[in-house]
Parts: sequence; structure tokens; C-alpha cells
Amino acid sequence: MAVHRVLVIGGGPAGLEAARGVADMGLAVLLVEKTGELGGTPYAHYATLTPHLKDARDLMQDMLEGVAHHPQIEVRYHTEVVASRGEAGAFTVTLQNQEGQSQEEEVGAVIVATGFQHFDPGRETQLYGYYEFEDVITLVDAEHMMKSGRIVRPSNGQPPERVAFIQCVGSRDRQIGNRWCSKVCCGIASKQAIEIKKMLPEAKVFIFYIDMRMYGFWEDQLYWKAQEEHKVNYIRGIVTEILKKGDKLLMKGEDTTMGRPVEVLMDLVILSVGMEPSQGTLNMAKVFHLPRESHGFLATQGEPLDTVTTPVAGVFVAGAAAGPKDIEDSVSMGGAAAVKAVSLLRRLEKSLA
Repeated sequence: MAVHRVLVIGGGPAGLEAARGVADMGLAVLLVEKTGELGGTPYAHYATLTPHLKDARDLMQDMLEGVAHHPQIEVRYHTEVVASRGEAGAFTVTLQNQEGQSQEEEVGAVIVATGFQHFDPGRETQLYGYYEFEDVITLVDAEHMMKSGRIVRPSNGQPPERVAFIQCVGSRDRQIGNRWCSKVCCGIASKQAIEIKKMLPEAKVFIFYIDMRMYGFWEDQLYWKAQEEHKVNYIRGIVTEILKKGDKLLMKGEDTTMGRPVEVLMDLVILSVGMEPSQGTLNMAKVFHLPRESHGFLATQGEPLDTVTTPVAGVFVAGAAAGPKDIEDSVSMGGAAAVKAVSLLRRLEKSLA
């Protein structure tokens, strides 16, 4: 008989929606989260969510409470899945907590929602001086500043007068092997540019891009709004090097629209880092013998019509574990994975009756 309990791995937006969906359909859920809180990357690191610029923690509070207090959901914090055996309807998984204690649990289906990690801009090259210059930061660093309510230069604590974003850092780069667009970086940079202009109206903000990739409503909600209402400057070009010049940062590159070299001084440079498979995603690929698609994320077998079913029966994926996603994608996939998992277990129950 199929075990009417679903394991959800990861407590970010995709995992939260999956857990709540399964529980609302009447099945028990075991939600495993490796950190000490739910919410994932957006809750832990983002001040506001794209594209509406509303407080991330406020927006996610109902979702978190709906899971944490649901009678059908058991949450295990500081816990990871380290082994699995069995098949669809009857998996035995081994969980391990931060003290190294192990415990086996029976589940009928699994939803992997282990998210992504941000590209480390100093890992492959110091082209942009991320570990060398204090005033070169990432989108995540900027979000942390925004959570505190202040945008300042880390080197001196003063508000910057000139801010530059550099797009596609760790994305669309064949030399380092990241041959994909991370989908959300253009939108997040534009969102942050708007927020910086609201905090520092006199600051000049520039976005250096290869191509601006705004899809759906983001074109109107962010791209045109940033330019027309907040006077953010978009420059199609490639930044080739950042150097220190006095207390400023000298950006060297090429304006690809005009076909000429560019050298500009900035106070603060923000690197729009892309998405990569998280270590948790890589670990779950090994634990459940899940194939990875050509870019390293978890493969699904039914795209574009089924984005959540993996080639391993009984195991589903949701959110950025399957590739670059925004929060809307992740939540939608969480709901779809919940339906697939519950449907599978009910079919198995009927076939075994």
C-alpha cells in the first residue's frame, strides 16, 4: 500500500507552496529545511520582491505561517536528506540533523525544492575586483543594504553619487561554462535602481547590459518606469575591467551601440550575479539518482508541458532546482508538483486496492 505522506525538501517559495498544496489536499507532509527558518533566499536576503517592490518578509508571512501552523505539515529544521531507497509509493529516506543524528522516514513521494545559489563573482576571475575592492558588491549585498534602509559605499559609509550595475555576471558566459540567462537579473537590477533613486534622488545610476531581458509585465513595470520616472541610464556595453583610481572605481569597457571604448568613474558597482544549481540540488541528484540537464539543474521529462516530473518515478522538482526561475514560476511549480505527487499516490492506492 502506498504511503500517504509526501517529503518536501527545501522551505523556499516553491517548497512552501508544495507543502501547503499537498496538505490542503489531505495528505501528510514532511518538510525538511537545512537552515533554521523557512522562506528560502527571498525571505533571508531580499528587502523587496520584484516587480512590485513590496516588503519581502511582509508578503511571505502568510505563506510561512500557513505552513508552520498547518496540522498536516511536520517541519524539520537544520535537517538534510542523506540517503534514499525504495520506489514510488514506498520510499525510505534517511534524514540527518546538524548534530549528525540520523533517522529513517517512510514517504510515498518526494518534491525537491532545493533552489539555487548565486554565482560567486570572484570564483573564476578578479576582472571586477569583487574580493579586492570594497565598493564592488553584488545584488544580494545591495539587498542587505536596502533591508537596513541605507545605500552606502562600504569603504567609507557615505552615500554614493554614481552607481553602476553590471549585468550577466556569471550568466551567458561560455568561457566559465554558464551558458544560460538567469532570467531575473535584469528585473532585479532595474528594481534596485529604482529603489536607489528613491533613497538617493541626486545619485546617477547606470545599468551596463549586453541585452536587456524583460519579459511579460516587467517591461512596463520596471524597465520603462526606471528610465522615464527615475532617470536610470541604460548603456548597452561590455565592462572589461575595474580598477581603483583614488577613492573611486574606474570602469573600462566598450559602448557596443556606439562602437567606442568607455572609461567612467563610479562610487559603487553592483554585480548582477546569476543563478547556479545549489549544493542541495547537486546532493539530491545523487541521493535520488536524478539526471541533470545540460546546464546542471535537475532534468524533467515532460517539458514544456510538464515542468515538474523527473525521470525517477515518484520524485518531482519545483522552483530553481530545475533552472532559473522567478518567484512566480517557483510558486506555480510548487503547486503543480503538489498536484502531481498527490495524484500519483491516489492512483497507486487504487491500483493496489
